[in-house]
Amino acid sequence: MRKITIALFFILLVNLHGCLLTKVATVPMRVTGAVISVVPVVGNSADNMIDGAADIVDEVPL
Repeated sequence: MRKITIALFFILLVNLHGCLLTKVATVPMRVTGAVISVVPVVGNSADNMIDGAADIVDEVPL
């Protein structure tokens, strides 16, 4: 039973690898964009550009 559990864990880990990798890259981008959005005048446009870049990174097929 323990071998089956370990095998299922590794299969799950391999399947989540790509999604997890892009999230590790895009979460800091989104947080930075949210912080920058507080800046008057240019904050919202910078946030939109960073969010758009994060969306593109999310779509990378890994």
